[in-house]
Amino acid sequence: MTNIKLFLTDVDGVLTDGSMYYTENGDEFKRFHTHDGMAFELLRNAGIKTGIITSENTQIVARRAAKIKADFLYQGHRNGGKLAAAREICTRLGISLQEVAYIGDDINCLELLQAVGVAACPANAVTAVKNIENIIWLEKRGGEGAVREFVEMILNPLPPKI
Repeated sequence: MTNIKLFLTDVDGVLTDGSMYYTENGDEFKRFHTHDGMAFELLRNAGIKTGIITSENTQIVARRAAKIKADFLYQGHRNGGKLAAAREICTRLGISLQEVAYIGDDINCLELLQAVGVAACPANAVTAVKNIENIIWLEKRGGEGAVREFVEMILNPLPPKI
């Protein structure tokens, strides 16, 4: 997995546990795992660009992207928009989709997961995602360090078994 130049992730169900928390006043909360935040730093230190592509459009995600210093943030991308966003980033970086690693968990991630060089899903991903050919099934669930698990695989691939 040493040819990865760009790491992309979904948010809800990947960086979060997929739950939506609301207060009486309508304020929304999301819970992020600190290990996933450190994963972005590890990628940055390895010279790999990072990005978030999500169907949602919230200030919470914008603040999280800024905190973890993601290179790219695309919000509100649905119905093929995630793949289009990834292609746009690849064009800007002068790389191919085969040099991209992406982690997603739901049907709105299918096209992008099928198009990238390395795809992974959290343990609690939907069946349609788990059924993608060659997808890496992670042990961790979304919001519980799944991104970090995937990043460690990318940065420290296991030697082949003899």
